[in-house]
Amino acid sequence: MLWSGRLVTCDVELTDLLPHLSSVLVETVELGRSLVRITVRTPDARPVDCPGCGQPSSWVHSRYVRHVADEAIGGRPVVIDVSVRRLYCEKSGCAKTTFVEQVAGLTERYQRRTPALRRLIEALAVVLAGSAVARLLTTLLHQTLSSATVLTCLMRISPPRRPTPRVAGIDEFALLKGHHYATIIIDADSGQRIEVLPDRSMTTVTAWLREHPGIEVLCRDGSGGFAQAATDADPAILQVSDRWHLWHGLAGTVLKEVGAHASCWGKFGPPLPEGKRAATTRERWRQVHDLLDQGVGLLACARRLGVSLNTVKRYARACEPDRMVRAPIYRACLVDPYRGHLRRRRAEDPAVPVTHLLAEIREQGYTGSANLLVRYINQGRVEADHAALSPRKVTGLLTRHPDRLNDKHSALRDQLAGACPEMTVLADQIRAFAALLVPSVGNAERLTAWIATTRAADLPFLHSFATGLERDRAAIDAAVTLPHHNGRTEGTNCKIKLLKRQRYGRAGHPLLRQLILLN
Repeated sequence: MLWSGRLVTCDVELTDLLPHLSSVLVETVELGRSLVRITVRTPDARPVDCPGCGQPSSWVHSRYVRHVADEAIGGRPVVIDVSVRRLYCEKSGCAKTTFVEQVAGLTERYQRRTPALRRLIEALAVVLAGSAVARLLTTLLHQTLSSATVLTCLMRISPPRRPTPRVAGIDEFALLKGHHYATIIIDADSGQRIEVLPDRSMTTVTAWLREHPGIEVLCRDGSGGFAQAATDADPAILQVSDRWHLWHGLAGTVLKEVGAHASCWGKFGPPLPEGKRAATTRERWRQVHDLLDQGVGLLACARRLGVSLNTVKRYARACEPDRMVRAPIYRACLVDPYRGHLRRRRAEDPAVPVTHLLAEIREQGYTGSANLLVRYINQGRVEADHAALSPRKVTGLLTRHPDRLNDKHSALRDQLAGACPEMTVLADQIRAFAALLVPSVGNAERLTAWIATTRAADLPFLHSFATGLERDRAAIDAAVTLPHHNGRTEGTNCKIKLLKRQRYGRAGHPLLRQLILLN
């Protein structure tokens, strides 16, 4: 390296900076304000193997110039003009009469970009795709491509061919929610994406499973379609239900059961409403049970009373009218932080005026209106043990792991569990089912005992949940005894949602399949 004042002279060859030009002869380099043009040619005497038969040939037919785009240099795009030879194949029986030589690292068949630039575009297309890549290439990499060209480059990439997994996970995702769905299949052990099917029909899934023998275990959710497809394809496949979906289904059932016992645990929150709606509910319960006591069927009750069959079933399940009265659901409001002060003042002086209470809490920072305070007091929320209790909050306390509850919430949970005998049994069954979700050898027998205990209790919604477990008993037994799960498939589903949002929900199955398998 030579120094001359501020000028630095480097003894570096062009092929050291651009190694893909090492196999060609560089003739000229033109540096323009917006373009770097490099003119090269291939050597004349070098033989080239015929792509058809592999016979080396030096018999030149002609030459022509290819214009290949390369990665930018110093913020300026690069175009390489390559003079290449067209040669005759010297083997008489070859199907290739003539062929064009390709320069390794510089040219490819039917390409106007170097392999390095092509790999760069493909890498960006896999991550962003479409218009975003076109804008990024123009702004940062000084390459002008349309979004359609970027998608063409993306679709040209061959997805990786992965072997059929021994343990597979399967799930569905929405192409258009409520209308069109596709199916994702992954390796449940490694998380690798195997295939994306265009729909979720049993016929499609069955055909794919038959074409890919070797799957021994299939992890799935509670979908009956996937269960039947696996059975039709190969009855020997061991199906494993996903434990998260089991817990999610139990939580939904507990929510319904808790709502049916609102009159029991509602005493720990604001008082139950005693207005016109509560009176109508009690009267409707009396009418339904009077007809049932007379031997009238459920459907006949619905016709006589002019209500739906499901409504009659809901009233018939309730053994007393108070179970049909729902606990009030109140949102958090501006008065909640001052509830302790209001409760203490009303205990000291039950006749204290509301205006005095309003002035006192305003001094403490209350910014709400007087009407809000009056409504809060009239609803009984000041004297209640807790500011607000809803079926969803009660369900959350009953289903949450005890280690995640503080002392206050643990005490409230114990109060709610002891609200009535049914709530006590419900809390015990929740804890027992949670223990079953830790895979163990003897869990199948424990599950049988859990179902028997559930059927003996007065918990009709939990009875329906137990019936669902019995229908898919083989997969449930595998879920509570084996370590396999469908968690990686659910995680892949979340990533698919991100890919869909990045394409504004406009990507169809072919493009989504390419993105899912390549990402």
